[in-house]
Amino acid sequence: MTESPITRSTLLDQVLAGSMEVSHVEVRRISIAAGTTGGAHVHNGPVFGSIEQGSVTFQLGTEAEVTLRAGDVFYEPAGVVVSKFDTTTEDVVFLGYFLLAEGSAPEIEFTAHAEA
Repeated sequence: MTESPITRSTLLDQVLAGSMEVSHVEVRRISIAAGTTGGAHVHNGPVFGSIEQGSVTFQLGTEAEVTLRAGDVFYEPAGVVVSKFDTTTEDVVFLGYFLLAEGSAPEIEFTAHAEA
């Protein structure tokens, strides 16, 4: 038996709350300068992402803060406050995958509250 030249690793297996009919996924490459405070916000649909370079301090609601670095993946549920998505001392580039219903576009709403 020979070893396969292909390796597959599951980085995230996320159950989506409720049900949602997804008609399309919009993928965006987003760049944010070092030292930027993103501000608490919510999205109108689930967002998956992967950090390409740099790092961010990430927090959902009042959960523990985590530092995401190049290669890390994250999930932002629809309607849940993302309390922090703040760059550290380096610029960050990430891919955001926005799951969308028919006729909808990605939306972000900034909020002053850390809980949803």
